[in-house]
Amino acid sequence: MLLTIDVGNTQTTLGLFDGEEVVEHWRISTDPRRTADELAVLLQGLMGNHTAVREAAVEGLAICSSVPAVLHELREVTRRYYGDVPAVIVEPGVKTGVHVLMDNPKEVGADRIVNALAANHLYGGPCIVVDFGTATTFDAVNARGDYVGGAIAPGIEISVEALGVRGAQLRKIELARPRNVIGKNTVEGMQSGILYGFAGQVDGLVERMARELAKDPDDVQVIATGGLAPLVLGEAGTIDVHEPWLTLIGLRLVYERNRPS
Repeated sequence: MLLTIDVGNTQTTLGLFDGEEVVEHWRISTDPRRTADELAVLLQGLMGNHTAVREAAVEGLAICSSVPAVLHELREVTRRYYGDVPAVIVEPGVKTGVHVLMDNPKEVGADRIVNALAANHLYGGPCIVVDFGTATTFDAVNARGDYVGGAIAPGIEISVEALGVRGAQLRKIELARPRNVIGKNTVEGMQSGILYGFAGQVDGLVERMARELAKDPDDVQVIATGGLAPLVLGEAGTIDVHEPWLTLIGLRLVYERNRPS
């Protein structure tokens, strides 16, 4: 069993692989205040409720993190609680097989490189990954599998929160599809603006990026991932594939490239 951990700014996603198959997955809040011991208890509690984990030990770990404080504690978790288990943390020096064609490759988040690797492995290039997380990120991969750049937009949840905080007569709302595009009340109006506004943003950015990425934009595969992707899937016409565990699959691929023989 391989345990993969993707630490995002808001949520942490965990996936358990048996070979190439995700047999279990969990999503928890990311809290930089959690200690290594607290994280270990949480991990063991989640996995202890799964029959397959109780019967088969974790034989490897693959980790990427956008939150340095959490990564520090996860290093301690691997040392104290999984000391005899091979662990691969995605950071400079780790082999991913992805050439990063950026002005400063070190600026690119580990999760975005991992997504590019998984997208190229599963669907080939050229492709664009749209990751609906704390930020909505757009990552472009060329026909050779190189990471060539991307775009970063405010995420759906933080946009909703900003409206609730800065709008005098607005409030936090449930992220749900309204009855109509033309809202009949404030909540529906906000839901319409968020849902269809973000769908339009996705389509607009993807179409522009595809024209730069390939001679024929129709050759570009567009893969959606991230916790909030299902909200937009039915409205963004440019998305071809939904792969909810794209980052976890990428972590598995990185682990296979770097695990001790």
